[in-house]
Amino acid sequence: METNYSLILDLLIHFFGTDHIFWIFYILNLVFGSISFKLGFARELPILKTIIVYIMLAIGTFILTIFSIMNLPITESLILIALVLGIYRYRLHKQRTATK
Repeated sequence: METNYSLILDLLIHFFGTDHIFWIFYILNLVFGSISFKLGFARELPILKTIIVYIMLAIGTFILTIFSIMNLPITESLILIALVLGIYRYRLHKQRTATK
């Protein structure tokens, strides 16, 4: 019995086939990784450091995409991370505006 953990992989293969599946996953992982970095990092970095971080994120996303293609739930995990961090930042914003 084969266990498949990646729902998004099955969905993308069903609708788009396997022609450009790696690059679709790479873009998805890069977008959700960037959102997670932006929401999760507390303070603003200087522009050069931010550029270096995004370059390293793009390189690391390449490795994560390989794991996504191997049926591991990397993209699903990044979606959940972005969702949880978004809820946290929203609640933090609401709390800060309520105390003013």
